[in-house]
Amino acid sequence: MASLSREGPAKALVLAAGLGSRIRTIAGDLPKPLIPFGGRSILAHNLRWLQSSGVEEVWINTHFGAAAIREAIGDGSAFGLSVNYTFEPDLLGTAGALANIASVADQTMLVVYGDNIVRCDLGALARAHRAGAALATLCLFDQSRHAHTGIAGGRVVVDGQGLVTGFVEGGEAGLVNAGVYLVEPQLIDRIPPGRSFDFARDVFPEMLASGAPLRGHVLEPAGFCLGLDTPESFRAGEALLATGRVTLS
Repeated sequence: MASLSREGPAKALVLAAGLGSRIRTIAGDLPKPLIPFGGRSILAHNLRWLQSSGVEEVWINTHFGAAAIREAIGDGSAFGLSVNYTFEPDLLGTAGALANIASVADQTMLVVYGDNIVRCDLGALARAHRAGAALATLCLFDQSRHAHTGIAGGRVVVDGQGLVTGFVEGGEAGLVNAGVYLVEPQLIDRIPPGRSFDFARDVFPEMLASGAPLRGHVLEPAGFCLGLDTPESFRAGEALLATGRVTLS
């Protein structure tokens, strides 16, 4: 397994290619990652968080509104980052986007969903990932303990050692995929190149079926997950900000 050059990852992929159809009434003509939230765009919040956590290089995949994203973010120097872009004429899915940059995914890499704002300790995530010798480690939030705007991803079942043992649709409580992953380069071998492939729908269930090491890491108590991909979740996020339940620096 590739070793991290620091406590946390140096490279990250931020997924920003979605169409944003469900939140178009709020986004208007903007691509979803550029929607203003708490004084900055969703994407700007993510980039500031990554830089403050020690990430140095970021790849952003684009599709709808690609030119607007490039114009808003530029080369990343305003965020203290080196930012690179890929353009997908046809959407490749969350995992396909990683396979699309296989040539640079040569070490443990962070994957972040660009329509979420998550706060977690990336150093703690990296330590758990290394200790578990996993091909992938998922950040999870607890619906009963962490601030959130609803289910950002599917519910995840883990055992006492932190190994993921199953995925469950729906439900009122439990651990939920927060859309932040640490992945090893070897994982790309499980992603067919040039076609749409998804982590939650395709890669992770196949890993479970084959017995590949897949782990979950629960956010620290102060962590949170704001999924902002629908008008309802966006308004819930604004309410959490207004009441001070979450703060964004």
